[in-house]
Amino acid sequence: MSDTRIRPATADDVPAVKAVTDAAYQHYIERISRAPVPMLADHGENVAAGRVFVVGEPVHGVLVLVPEPDHLFLDSIAVHPDMAGKGVGRELLAFVDAYARELGLPEIRLYTNAMMWENQRIYPRYGYELVERRLDEGIYDRFHYRKGIEQIDP
Repeated sequence: MSDTRIRPATADDVPAVKAVTDAAYQHYIERISRAPVPMLADHGENVAAGRVFVVGEPVHGVLVLVPEPDHLFLDSIAVHPDMAGKGVGRELLAFVDAYARELGLPEIRLYTNAMMWENQRIYPRYGYELVERRLDEGIYDRFHYRKGIEQIDP
């Protein structure tokens, strides 16, 4: 488990945000035949917009959260592979729940590539329910999940 609190990312964190995101998603490139969308994100823009949260010194966990009028969108969660199995992902997901509650939003939504089958086992364990599988933008085969605020333990 991380010993550092989760905090909003700053401009100084942008290189680490990119490095952690790339390290976390790199192994999917061969499986899905393209770079995963989080690797292509404009990390500087996301940080400047207040959407990115990080944990660790040095940074080893990253969240990209986008508040929408009716939900909190979990755009990306990344844990450096060196920290796998140490509770960082669990800590980040708990933060997402708390942040949604703090913002007064009724649910959290996310999607994951259909070829990222590990996530299809992880998200339901944290209270996310599968809403649908669909082809987004004509090329992204994704599973869409939601977690209602009533499913978030205080």
